[in-house]
Amino acid sequence: MEELNKHVNTVNKLLARYGVRFGIYKEGKFKEQLFPFDPIPRIIEADEFSYLEKGLKQRVTALNLFLADIYGKKQIIKDGIVPESFVYSSSGYLAQCEGITPAKGVYSHISGIDLVKGKDGEWYILEDNLRIPSGASYPLIARDLCRKASPSTFIKNHIEDNRDYATLLKETMDYVNVGGINVIFTPGRYNAAFFEHSYLAERTGSVLATSNDLVVDGDYLYYKGYSGQRMKVGAVYRRVSDEYMDPMTFCEESVIGIPHVFQVYKKGNVALLNAPGNGVADDKGIYYFVPKMIRYYLGEDAILKNAPTYLPIYEEDMKYVMENFHKLVIKDVAEAGGYGVVFGNAMTSDELERFKETVRKEPRRFICQEVIDFMDLPILEGEEVVCRKADLRAFVLTGSEVHVWKSGLTRFSRNPDSFIVNSSQGGGFKDTWVLSR
Repeated sequence: MEELNKHVNTVNKLLARYGVRFGIYKEGKFKEQLFPFDPIPRIIEADEFSYLEKGLKQRVTALNLFLADIYGKKQIIKDGIVPESFVYSSSGYLAQCEGITPAKGVYSHISGIDLVKGKDGEWYILEDNLRIPSGASYPLIARDLCRKASPSTFIKNHIEDNRDYATLLKETMDYVNVGGINVIFTPGRYNAAFFEHSYLAERTGSVLATSNDLVVDGDYLYYKGYSGQRMKVGAVYRRVSDEYMDPMTFCEESVIGIPHVFQVYKKGNVALLNAPGNGVADDKGIYYFVPKMIRYYLGEDAILKNAPTYLPIYEEDMKYVMENFHKLVIKDVAEAGGYGVVFGNAMTSDELERFKETVRKEPRRFICQEVIDFMDLPILEGEEVVCRKADLRAFVLTGSEVHVWKSGLTRFSRNPDSFIVNSSQGGGFKDTWVLSR
């Protein structure tokens, strides 16, 4: 590993050269910045990863069953496991998806599950990302560049090869493809994750397309080639949010969507990965119920724990939250990317009282969690090794089987006082080594 550390500047320069960036909008302006890479990998032993793999498969299986149920028979609501009002008030619930069964019955094809390892040695799920989880391309290309910079590092260490992600993704797309080519649908050059869209299209042999390249004709979706020839599309790995996918069904002002594509999807003539409407399952409020879903659908106890979570909609939880506000983390269920996260211990007494009142008035808007003192990982800061908070985004792909990628995106905070690791908040990333037996 010391050999690899010597090459960190070279690797970061190559990442910049290849356009490995992420974009953010600040004050109405699009800004691109590098996603800083740290060469000291997160290392997960084979037995520990087997435990994570089992728990992640269980969780994603239950979440897929929940989505099928919510847009179908709604038995989990009828049996009183999840409150009806809680589901239908979710911003991620889409009434337009009622009664639609996606190809092969898969809703969340690519799931990004965020975890942290507590100092108590336990792994905790922080949130589930079932809409458009991003980030797999970063450890994928970083590992490739590190192999070139320091081949000996990967000869000396027994590490699971992570180059199979593109194969797993292609197999997932092929499994649900209803006949035609595979397309990765991007909003375009100014999307925050455009690098990933183009990189994964190249690695999977899919066509990278914007809305200008795709057209609905009759009951089918077609890709318009440069020569004017049309090719039928069988599967679309979409990197466009639900509300912008089809201006005829959702947000009519959308200029990045494909008119009438939802009708094609509804008729079963194209597969959309991930399925529209998945947001109802990764709502931060619904997160509270996932262990109950696992028990309900699978008859098993959850292998991986949630962070201790309280829902202010319940009287008992509201009472606890009001009494312990100063030591909790409060999350707005509609926010993402590290936004809308507030730590009670960072507020003044006046701010605490104002925020308490907001929670009292809008209890469905927030979840409150105990602060998990999760592990610090070593990073290089100049010539010095320092420790910073880090999480792990695990990628679970569901096709004919459920696969957990033997790698993952480890993000870390560059601020020694911060628990927030998101790239949009200035964090960096490192490779995740899963050791082989």
